[in-house]
Amino acid sequence: MRWQKMLHLIDVHCEGEVGKIVTSGFPKIPGNTVLDKINWVNTHENSLRKLLTLEPRGALAGSVNVLLEPTCAQADAAFFVLQADRAHAMSGSNAICVVTALLETGKVEMIEPETIVTLDTAVGLVKAKARCKNGVCESVTLEMTPAYVEVLDGYVNTQQWGDIKYDIGFGGVFYAIVDIDQLGLSIKPADARDLAAAGAELAGIIRETVSVVHPEYPDVKDIAYVMFREGMTDGTFKTCTTLWPGRVDRSPCGTGSNVNLATLHARGLINVGDELTSKSIIGSEFKLSVFAQTTVADKPAIQASVTGRAWIYGTQQIRLDPSDPFPEGFVLTDTWGPLAGEVQ
Repeated sequence: MRWQKMLHLIDVHCEGEVGKIVTSGFPKIPGNTVLDKINWVNTHENSLRKLLTLEPRGALAGSVNVLLEPTCAQADAAFFVLQADRAHAMSGSNAICVVTALLETGKVEMIEPETIVTLDTAVGLVKAKARCKNGVCESVTLEMTPAYVEVLDGYVNTQQWGDIKYDIGFGGVFYAIVDIDQLGLSIKPADARDLAAAGAELAGIIRETVSVVHPEYPDVKDIAYVMFREGMTDGTFKTCTTLWPGRVDRSPCGTGSNVNLATLHARGLINVGDELTSKSIIGSEFKLSVFAQTTVADKPAIQASVTGRAWIYGTQQIRLDPSDPFPEGFVLTDTWGPLAGEVQ
């Protein structure tokens, strides 16, 4: 057979954010836990991440999820997220894509009206409640990993915007959250390119001044994303997560919303039992609820749920011809932004 590699994928999007799923063809990954496997991929297997996420087979917008056998008996499946920079531990929109695909393709038996699916992730088990009808997964509610705040009202000086105030927290990965009015922008489609560039620049500046490490998962560290936030009105707020090297999340972002809830709770602006709505830059929505207070090590934390929808829209078979001159892909600044040259 002429093909050097062959992978099968399911095409899914959650509220507009693409989260493709590799169902076969990814090599066996060493490690006893999902976090071990992520560390191995990030240090030993960059070629497949690049093959799947960079051009010409990948694209700037969207992620690719690797479906795994669970590493613990309580879970139905395991997964992690591939993006242009590296493999990541957790994503709410991608978890909703994974659950929807597992149920609608029969990899996990669908039980109507509700199916419970437990996902094994690098930061612990995530319980998903899928509302199902007539063979369709209509929505998924994730019980997110505990979220806590590292920094409230931190400041960083920038050449372009002066002093910028931010919060930092963990909700599956680490986020810096910035109120968008400080930059003179709005969370709207017309500002998407400027938001993407600003988020990438701020992420680099903040990473240089603040180090973060999860107290229970020491290999989970560093700020993954910058999320921009607009003020809450009647229980609804708009957010926009920016991803390196320069794009915006199309969904309201589950892990980022988890962090945002933790910062609002830390300020006394929301309480256990409150229900909120998060809107994305394209107007799609997640329903959010804080259902418990807890701790992570010695840090006050919350537990929240995120409800959203995903749709399967196709399948792919990706093949790599040994004569292909771009086996690890490429990026260009016209769409990937000015930091594209730093993609490794």
